[in-house]
Amino acid sequence: MLFEKLYRGVMQFSRQQKAPYYLSLLSFLESFILPFPPPDVMLAPMALARPARALYFAGLTLVFSVLGGLVGYLIGAFLFDLAQPFIVDWGYQARFETVTDWFERWGFWAVLVAGFSPVPYKVFTIAAGVLNLAIIPFLLASIIGRGTRFFLLAWCLARFGPAIEAELIKYIEIIGWVIVAALLVAIGLYYF
Repeated sequence: MLFEKLYRGVMQFSRQQKAPYYLSLLSFLESFILPFPPPDVMLAPMALARPARALYFAGLTLVFSVLGGLVGYLIGAFLFDLAQPFIVDWGYQARFETVTDWFERWGFWAVLVAGFSPVPYKVFTIAAGVLNLAIIPFLLASIIGRGTRFFLLAWCLARFGPAIEAELIKYIEIIGWVIVAALLVAIGLYYF
């Protein structure tokens, strides 16, 4: 049972004493380093593994994500010439152009929506700096958008996660292989 072992390993890691430090580091780095996974991938199992601390974990995620967002903003404002080749190389250029267009149209609201957007937050943070979006509205929108996302995820998993965990484990192999197949199809469609 490959996926059940993987699931149990992730849950065991999520219960470790140092897991909040790793969550904080991931949340910080994800906000400005391309390609880095979103902190949800660590917040979710931690909230499920320790429901009583789920909102605390969401708070950590928010604080360090916004601090990392500030670094992304500064990169965009002062070091964009160094960051731009990475945006192109890692396939984020089209998303970056979309985000800059959103900023020019909606400013504050674009950052707010970034909290729930499939476009990586790091693209928003760097673009906000490039376009010199006012820093206070940028931070407020980041706190509201990211905070809503992280606290909602943590609350839902703390509230409903333990009740559905038994069903999840029962079907984890099927779910895992369906996800792998979907990823392979998506990769195949992308390259062909």
